[in-house]
Amino acid sequence: MRKHLLAAALLASLAGCQNSDAPSSPSATTEQAGQSQADAQFAELSKKALDTWMQLSPVSATQIGDHRYDAELDDLSAAGQQKGLEASKALLAELDRIDTGKLGRENQVDAAILRNQLQSDIWGNETLQSWQWDPQVYTGLAGSAIYGLMAREFAPLPERLKSATARIEKIPQIFAAARANLDPARVPKIHAETVAKQNRGILSLVETFIVPNIGQLEAADQERLKAAIATLTTAVEEQQTWLDKTLVPNAKGEFRIGAEKYDQKLKFSLNSSLSRAEIGERARAELTRVRKDMYGIAQVVLKDKPGAPEMPADPTDEQQQKAIEAALELAYADKPARDKVVDDAKAALDQSTEFVRKHDLMTLPDAPVDIILMPEFQRGVAVAYCDSPGPLDKNLKTFYAVSPIPEDWNDKQVDSFLREYNSRMIHLLSIHEGTPGHYLEGWHSGKFPSTLRAVLRSGLFAEGWAVYTERMMQEQGYLDSDPLFHLVQLKFYLRTIANAILDQGVHVDNWSREQAMQLMTHDAFQQESEAAGKWVRAQLTSAQLPTYFVGAQEHFDTRKAVQDKLGADFKLKAYHDQILSYGAPPVRFARQLMLDQPIE
Repeated sequence: MRKHLLAAALLASLAGCQNSDAPSSPSATTEQAGQSQADAQFAELSKKALDTWMQLSPVSATQIGDHRYDAELDDLSAAGQQKGLEASKALLAELDRIDTGKLGRENQVDAAILRNQLQSDIWGNETLQSWQWDPQVYTGLAGSAIYGLMAREFAPLPERLKSATARIEKIPQIFAAARANLDPARVPKIHAETVAKQNRGILSLVETFIVPNIGQLEAADQERLKAAIATLTTAVEEQQTWLDKTLVPNAKGEFRIGAEKYDQKLKFSLNSSLSRAEIGERARAELTRVRKDMYGIAQVVLKDKPGAPEMPADPTDEQQQKAIEAALELAYADKPARDKVVDDAKAALDQSTEFVRKHDLMTLPDAPVDIILMPEFQRGVAVAYCDSPGPLDKNLKTFYAVSPIPEDWNDKQVDSFLREYNSRMIHLLSIHEGTPGHYLEGWHSGKFPSTLRAVLRSGLFAEGWAVYTERMMQEQGYLDSDPLFHLVQLKFYLRTIANAILDQGVHVDNWSREQAMQLMTHDAFQQESEAAGKWVRAQLTSAQLPTYFVGAQEHFDTRKAVQDKLGADFKLKAYHDQILSYGAPPVRFARQLMLDQPIE
């Protein structure tokens, strides 16, 4: 089994981030010595933080690419939670003793990211206390414990199966912790019901990834694995009984976390310069602007069309709605054949990659992304996703996974799905998930030398970048400046905007289901089934849905700031390569680095 030498990797990375210019005066020598000492202290603390996290969270360690603890599971008991809290407080105290003003600029960024993570962990344990009211904490860990080992070939299959055996033997401890820790009076009904439906899914993971490969093991190991699976099956059924008979009937908690907790969670989750109020204000303004732009496109594409709706210069809400819906129908009519979704996605990725190359928009990866069929148990939710290896699994492939239409879907289901994921949307997905979106960004970000930054990689940066590229490609004339592509791109962007508004509406403003559905189906033109699923997601999560919108806004803002500074000297490729070179920190830090501003 491969070992990851975190200390050596981190020290090497930090050395690469320090200023290597020779001092020119005694005062410069003293100043640089202070910086060097602070950087050395921070290197040691970073190593300690990473090692602590890996030991306390073996499941996350596997996903990150540190395989020292592949046979272990996180301790979710009350004692385990307390141990994690004490570790976070100790690390934060050590960070407080470092004069971060004397760190090199890149290490100042990493110190700010580390502080945010530690403060978030402490607040989550002491105040939010998800482990006492959210059963998803336990089912999510149980599933990830197996999936993280088996989905990627980071070690020979027999080695991963032996680690999986050890974890399967321990998974009943997760169920026991859930029963001990969860207070049904605090558990929201939607959370209890959702987990009750998901609970047996862990056995499908075993059936998919483990059972077909048992023959890869020696006889004694096979018997141990079979016994572990039998014990797990019993434990899953016992947990199901508890969920159905105890948790669901007695779940009385409130799924809305309220303004105070929402604002704090949002601050930690996004690590953004934008507040909740600013996010809401921007999102509502963008919703109005985008709908106006979509109406303008509708006026063009529907002009002189038989039966076109009335399209006055100053439309009512109803006139605007009908015109945009009619224009979208033109885009929905152009959709892949039922058995050609994968082929069309491959072709779209080739086309978007060639467009980036031809227009010299940014440096392309020197290794191709592998396009694969989405694993069967993940199909039916989205048509595509980008599956990147953990940040420490440096030599593994990135997969652009594409789902074929499930064979058991009827014509109505297929038509609804393909109206949403029409041919132009397939192009947008290949931009978002592949090039120049997640795949390309991940390749660039992976070159940054800081291990700490790789482990604490910002979802805000990554998701915001993917949304940014959708608009950027349209602005650069992708698909010959096709107006219907622009229309679909704006509709896709409306989904991002609506996510940010919805999250606040639900958790702070006490929105009803009717208010949420009005936003999604009317304002953002989403299909009823898609909106219904998002309503459930908004109840089950908080402060995650705004990630896409806020990240995109900060990317747009950063590019404008750099353009304003450079004027005629601004070059789009140079800008893209530079923003991608920082290893995906929260966007505000990339902006401060680019503009040579103080790291705050």
